[in-house]
Amino acid sequence: QVQLVESGGGMVQSGGSLTLSCTASGDTLKYYPIAWFRRAPGKEREGFSCISIENATYYVEFAEGRFHIVRDNGKNAVYLRMNNLQLEDTAVYYCTATDLSGSAEWDSYRYWGLGTQVTVSS
Repeated sequence: QVQLVESGGGMVQSGGSLTLSCTASGDTLKYYPIAWFRRAPGKEREGFSCISIENATYYVEFAEGRFHIVRDNGKNAVYLRMNNLQLEDTAVYYCTATDLSGSAEWDSYRYWGLGTQVTVSS
């Protein structure tokens, strides 16, 4: 089964940008819808962006216009470009995959990486 590994997290000042990577082994991400979740301290984890097999994308309100999810099938990877980062973006970010195609609910994402920490400072 597919195994996911996130990387690219770190510390960034407010207003800065960061790109997260999601790479896979055991299977190719080309065949999976991919979503990014995050969990901030004291908060529930939340899905905020996803990309379909056909590369259609979706963003929740806080991510729209600031975050950009893309595939690179040649590298078997999905990337998340985050711009204009804010203090409230501090969280552990997770790459996830689902077996479902087409429209998928957040609850369908069953494969999870271990996460990568993003810390935004003022």
